[in-house]
Amino acid sequence: MRVLLSTIGSRGDVQPLVALALQLTAIGQEVRVCVPPDFRDWIEGLGIAVTPIGPEVRAFAASRPTGPQPSSLPSAEQRRQLADATVATQFDTLTAAARDCDIIVAATALQIAARTVAEKIGIPYVFAAYSATVLPSAHHPPPPLPGQTTSATADNGDLWARNAESFDDLFREALNARRTSLGLAPVSDVRSYMFTDRPWLAADPTLGPWPDPADESVFQTGAWILPDERPLSSELETFLDNGEPPIYFGFGSTRASQDTGQVMLQAARAFGRRAIISRGWFEDRLGDSEPDCLSIGEVNLNALFPRVGAIVHHGGAGTTTAAALAGVPQVVVPHRYDQHYWAQQIPRLGIGAAHAAATPTPGSLTRALEQALTPDVATRAKTVGTSVRRDGTRIAAQRLLGGPVP
Repeated sequence: MRVLLSTIGSRGDVQPLVALALQLTAIGQEVRVCVPPDFRDWIEGLGIAVTPIGPEVRAFAASRPTGPQPSSLPSAEQRRQLADATVATQFDTLTAAARDCDIIVAATALQIAARTVAEKIGIPYVFAAYSATVLPSAHHPPPPLPGQTTSATADNGDLWARNAESFDDLFREALNARRTSLGLAPVSDVRSYMFTDRPWLAADPTLGPWPDPADESVFQTGAWILPDERPLSSELETFLDNGEPPIYFGFGSTRASQDTGQVMLQAARAFGRRAIISRGWFEDRLGDSEPDCLSIGEVNLNALFPRVGAIVHHGGAGTTTAAALAGVPQVVVPHRYDQHYWAQQIPRLGIGAAHAAATPTPGSLTRALEQALTPDVATRAKTVGTSVRRDGTRIAAQRLLGGPVP
C-alpha cells in the first residue's frame, strides 16, 4: 500500500504523522509525507519521502506579533486572501504528491483540499484530529480561533454552528471553484466534508477521551508517539546530576515575550528549584543560562521528562502526552487552539494545574506551580502515567490496512 500522510503546521502537527509513517514503513508499506519545508531534512533523514507544502511555518510564526491584541490579527480581507492562497497551494501540491497513492490520511483542521484530491483520484481518505475538542460534540465547544473568546455560558451547539460558518466563509468559495474545475459537485459544509462522518481521534483515551462513549462515529486510535532513542547531551546530563530534579519550561513553537526566561527562572527559584528552559523556536528571546538555569534547544523529551520535578508547557497534544507518560506533574499555559482543551484536562485528571490564558508573571506562574507541586498531584501523575498507551500508531496502521483492531 502507498500511503500519503499530510499536515500543515508546526512540529506538534508533524511529529505524530512521522510516528505513523515509521510504523507503516516498519511493516512494509510505502509512505510519503506532505509537510511544511521546515521538516524536510529531518524526515528524509529517517528514510521517508517528503513533498514540501507551502512556506516555512517557523518564519511565518516568527513574523507574527506577540500578544492576543485584535490589532495584531489580519483583517477579514487579508484572511480571505490567505485562505484562497492556502487552498490553491494545497490542491497543486497534494495532487502531485498523491499520484500513485492508495489512500490519503490528513491531520489537523486546515486540510481543505485533501478529501477532494482523494475523491478525484478515487482513493479513500481519512481525517485525524489530535484532540477531541477539534471534532464537533455537544459535550465541548470548538477550539477558539485567533482573536476569539468563548463564553462559559454559550451553548455548544451554537458555537459549533458558528465554527462551521467560519470555515464556509473562509474556504467554501475557493474550494468549490476548484471542485467545479475538476468536474465535482460543490460542497455546502466545508468542515463536515473535511472531517468526514468517521473521523479518527489520535489521542490517548485516558488523557483525552472522546466524551460520548455511545458515539461510535469517532475511531480513537490512541496518541501517535514517535520513538526517540537519542541520548541527552553531556551538558544536560551534568546539569541533571548536580542537584534535585529541576523544573522544565518550554513553549514549543509558541512565541515567547522578551522577559519570559526571567519569569520562568524566578518561578523556579520561588521553590528553591533549578530550571531547564527550552528555547523552542524563539531562542533569541529567552536569555542566557545562569548557574541555576540551563537553556537548551531541541531534545529527546522522552528521556528528559522523567528526570525533572515538574513540566511547564504550552499545552500541545504531543507535549502533554509526553509529560503524562513521564509521570511528572505539569502546568499548562495555553496560547491557542486545542491548548485550552489540554489546560482543562490536566487539572481535571489531577495530574497538574492550568495557568490562565495570559502572559505569565513570576507571581502567576509560582501560584500555578504551587498547585502542581503537591504530594497528591505527584502521586496521581505517576498513576496516570502508567495508564497512557503507547500503541496508537500500531492500531492506526492496522485500521488503515483493514486488519483486526484490538
